[in-house]
Amino acid sequence: MNETLLPALLGLGTGLALIVAIGAQNAYLLRLGIDGDPRTVLAVVLVCAFSDAILIAAGVVGIGGLIQAMPAALVVIRILGSGFLIVYGLLAARRALKPGPAETLVPATREPEPTGDGGVVTTPRTGTGTRVRSSLSAAVLTALALTWLNPHVYLDTVVFLGSLANQQIGDARWWWSAGALTGSFVWFFALGFGARLLRPFFARPGAWRALDGIIAVVMLALGVRLALGA
Repeated sequence: MNETLLPALLGLGTGLALIVAIGAQNAYLLRLGIDGDPRTVLAVVLVCAFSDAILIAAGVVGIGGLIQAMPAALVVIRILGSGFLIVYGLLAARRALKPGPAETLVPATREPEPTGDGGVVTTPRTGTGTRVRSSLSAAVLTALALTWLNPHVYLDTVVFLGSLANQQIGDARWWWSAGALTGSFVWFFALGFGARLLRPFFARPGAWRALDGIIAVVMLALGVRLALGA
């Protein structure tokens, strides 16, 4: 039991330690989880979790050495990633400074509608609020860009986690990897769907402006850091 459970728990803890820290991916998923349609949130959560799974598996099978041998590819990814993060950060800053006319999340209510016999019947409004939400395709593409255009994800997940996994003896490396994969799925599902609990707080426009301000700072800081090669 200890030969399988202990490596799995170590992998779980290490995986969570790497992904729980606030970053571009987590900041985006938090905002989407608060405001997004459940189908869109689920799609983005799966994109983030399965991307982590692919990267961790790549590290276990030894692709980390190949990545280290191709620094030019990481430079290209770094440039593209920094540009994407800076643009996204500027858009978030604009939302924080100049919120649009639908910058509040209004809970769905029931509106009276006339019936054929002169009476009224209440029917729910379409949707759960008045904020403009990201389309499914746009949300998925954004999540893919935030994940795969981040050069640190290759160094942290493929190289670092892969090397830790391969330090385990025999089949223990796969149990360690399974723990790290479990950590990714648990975290992304908890963040994506747990963020909905914050919706009452974000019924106030000021809360959205504050969140967008924080996201802008995170995205711009990460984008500048990547541009500088840090």
